[in-house]
Amino acid sequence: MSSSEINRGTRNQLHFGDNLNVLRNDIANESVDLIYLDPPFNSNANYSVLFREPEGTLSQAQIEAFEDTWKWGMEAEIAFDDVLNGSNQRLGNLINALRDTLGDSSTMAYVAMMAVRLVELHRVLKPHGCLYLHCDPTASHYLKILLDGVFGPAHFINEIVWKRAFTVKGNHGQGAKFFGRNTDSIFFYSKSKDYYFKPVFKEYSEDYLTNFYKYVDDDGRRYRLISMIGPGGAAKGNPHYEVMGVSRYWRYSRTKMAELIEAGLVVQTKPGTVPQRKQFLEDGSGVAVQALWDDIPALGPGSKESLGYQTQKPVALLERIIEASCPLDGVVLDPFCGCGTAVHAAQRLGRTWIGIDVTHVAIALIESRIVSAFPDIQYDLIGTPKDLAGAKALAARNKHQFEWWAVSLVKAQPANNRKKGADNGIDGVMWLRIGARDRAKVVVSVKGGYNVSVAMIRDLVGVLEREKAAIGLFVTLNEPTGPMKVEAAKAGFFIADDERYARIQILTIEELFEGRKPDLPLIDHAALRPIAQIDRVRTVQHNLL
Repeated sequence: MSSSEINRGTRNQLHFGDNLNVLRNDIANESVDLIYLDPPFNSNANYSVLFREPEGTLSQAQIEAFEDTWKWGMEAEIAFDDVLNGSNQRLGNLINALRDTLGDSSTMAYVAMMAVRLVELHRVLKPHGCLYLHCDPTASHYLKILLDGVFGPAHFINEIVWKRAFTVKGNHGQGAKFFGRNTDSIFFYSKSKDYYFKPVFKEYSEDYLTNFYKYVDDDGRRYRLISMIGPGGAAKGNPHYEVMGVSRYWRYSRTKMAELIEAGLVVQTKPGTVPQRKQFLEDGSGVAVQALWDDIPALGPGSKESLGYQTQKPVALLERIIEASCPLDGVVLDPFCGCGTAVHAAQRLGRTWIGIDVTHVAIALIESRIVSAFPDIQYDLIGTPKDLAGAKALAARNKHQFEWWAVSLVKAQPANNRKKGADNGIDGVMWLRIGARDRAKVVVSVKGGYNVSVAMIRDLVGVLEREKAAIGLFVTLNEPTGPMKVEAAKAGFFIADDERYARIQILTIEELFEGRKPDLPLIDHAALRPIAQIDRVRTVQHNLL
């Protein structure tokens, strides 16, 4: 274990990158107490993050956060080979048998890619640690087999069924032939038999109180009657004696029983019946949570908690898992952290957390979310470029991720749906507040290639005209040419509050690293915020590693 691994174990971490690489390179053996993962479900759906327009309506430009599609290819082949030839022979045999059955299909690609990650997740889990894997019926049966292969069947604890909604749209009027799909599964596994678990209780329902706490004493306190018979009898060491004319094996000693009777806590409803003990409502912990979770609904479009992230889970769901399976001084890891619900819940409950996501849109959304909720939060942001060489490496590795990251450098929001590959010349957008009521649009164009030219500036001028935008920011990885600077100057100025602002502003990534900022009037942050971001814009203290 490196010194960096030891030091990072005591700090909150947000990683931008492929979780397989992050797990292998940055997360130490047996360093995590609880893992929650909500991976893509292989349901061939594209999930997006929605942002509000200044008017408050949902933007039609949706930012594709990840594409829930898996295809067999070299990456899947490598993952399969890693598992097949790894040290876990049981798991290797399982995925080999699955490939014989499924072939080189998208489902098999999903299985292979998940298997290699589950191996790493098992490695980083502490001996007393637990893992919760959230999935839907699309591939839950395959994931259960993988978990049995990685953890061993004996370490399966529960299949939690989460009832997301009471009713769902089934299109039965259109001939749908299935029952409404309103539940997810959460597989709960432990690394060893000596795992951390703290029972979770919820409040009594009115029906429960009516049916069980149906007695009231002279002081008006509600109570129920519970058995005092010792389970297992003599074999469990329970004493045998007579109480109120009834002989049984009791769970209490004679001395303790006498104290309960003296305190008026033992009741015999009629002569000859087995005495029972009073349990007052105020002394109860509540109803122990069972494996069916039907009391935490999914987030609706109008929920204050909703970020518009289609797979977002309620904070209450993650808080329940964390309270049950992570000690107060423990570390929570979410390797598919999406919009950051597990991170948010862990921070609220005082646990250290590690979040990983492969998209910069998700990372930016998580930062916005946690900074808004916890203005004094401190965390390490790992994996985003911190110098020009890192920026060039990201641009070479993934064009779209580079563009999303570059847009965040100028504090704009990503603007386009990447599904079709076309961006209409706009990679980001922000709004300016002009006067008391008016707003003006700023568009951002990012270029990560080596060949930048004056034609790109002319194109951006055309975008300004088409979008009726006030200012265009041209963000480039490479130095602009002289003709580009001349063309930008020819675009003139935007006037606001008697101040002049260049309509076309060229900013290099190197300049942005050095602290240069766009020359703009007051930015309307309220128009930029994700749906659930609160009104105040706050700063964050974190380290760029």
